[in-house]
Amino acid sequence: MNFKLKIWRQTTREAKGELKSYEIEDISPATSFLEMLDILNEQLTTKGAEPIAFDSDCREGICGICSLTINGEAHGPSHPAAACQLYMREFKEGETITVEPFRVRSFPIVKDLVINRSALDRIVQAGGFVSARTGSAPEANSILVPKHNADVAMEAAACIGCGACAAACPNASAMLFTAAKISHLALLPQGQPERSRRVLRMVRQMDEEGFGNCTNTYECEAVCPAEISASFIARMNREYAIASLRERMGE
Repeated sequence: MNFKLKIWRQTTREAKGELKSYEIEDISPATSFLEMLDILNEQLTTKGAEPIAFDSDCREGICGICSLTINGEAHGPSHPAAACQLYMREFKEGETITVEPFRVRSFPIVKDLVINRSALDRIVQAGGFVSARTGSAPEANSILVPKHNADVAMEAAACIGCGACAAACPNASAMLFTAAKISHLALLPQGQPERSRRVLRMVRQMDEEGFGNCTNTYECEAVCPAEISASFIARMNREYAIASLRERMGE
């Protein structure tokens, strides 16, 4: 398969970027999108040109680092999946493919397609640690957790922190990410002691990082590789309202 590529090139955060055109030929339909970029970089290196900088790690849809906007969609047209799980058979022969970094103010561009998503790390760090005792694993039935709570908590814990929710949202909101991280612990006994403090700190850190608010467009849910439900945002809003009331009451 042959493709025409328009790829965002930007040497530094301060430099002016632009879309540059490339052509690539004889790509197998079974080639992943990141492998296609590897092949293109090999060709550029052979010609003495600067290779395209992009992030990748596990390439199995687990780490969430392969954050690319492909033809205007976070992680590309194949959902639910990360960019590393996208294969060239999803595109038409001779198609022009536009590749850009996630366009979120809170994710500054480092170089080309590489972005800095440490804002998400700071949101998690704001939540702090749990005070549950560590040590050897307890017996499985010593802490009773309703099955529904356990299932929903594990659904929230599936978030890989890729940032696609913010990239897809017209408001650049990170509320789905933050809600998943808050809900995971709020549903389990180990997360109860710091429950109110955690949601207040994480939501306020999210606002401080410059992310927008949710207006229920559900774009975040549509592109999430882990298929996390937007209902977690409503759960987080309830948690925040209760925690704010307790804070005002001095509890």
